[in-house]
Amino acid sequence: MTATTVAVSAPSVSSGEIYIEAATEADLPAAAALLATNAVGARIGVETGDPEPYRAAFRRMLDEGATVLYVARPKGAEAGVIAGMFELTVLKGLSYVGRPRAQVESVHVMPNWQRKGVGQAMMAFAETRARELGCVVMQLTSNRERTGAHAFYAALGYGDTHIGFKKAL
Repeated sequence: MTATTVAVSAPSVSSGEIYIEAATEADLPAAAALLATNAVGARIGVETGDPEPYRAAFRRMLDEGATVLYVARPKGAEAGVIAGMFELTVLKGLSYVGRPRAQVESVHVMPNWQRKGVGQAMMAFAETRARELGCVVMQLTSNRERTGAHAFYAALGYGDTHIGFKKAL
């Protein structure tokens, strides 16, 4: 499959055999299963694959509007069938002379869709969408154990410019 990205003018884009669009509640079971499948580090055992705990969070995301869960689905697939997913959040603050930043998180591709251009299509979509929203920079974090993902992001032009810290609350 070739991953060619079409200019984005709406919250969805066709790309090769993949269609990227904002998720619906029908996508939560597949998204929860994907989070459980790809869990590493402290998230192992926390991400159970049960969609119920995610429903309230998904509704909050919809209500607040700063974060959108996007899904990549094979062309012709119905809601609930996904090849990958990511969250895109617009962060507002004083940095960059007050221009917004885009944060991409929870970038996951189903194992049977990996290395087929799905991740590239999702990241290209995220960058296009961030530009449309006036964002000046796209940032992301990646678990230290995901060395393959680090190589993937580097190949897309992302630099490891910061050191991240987390503390469980």
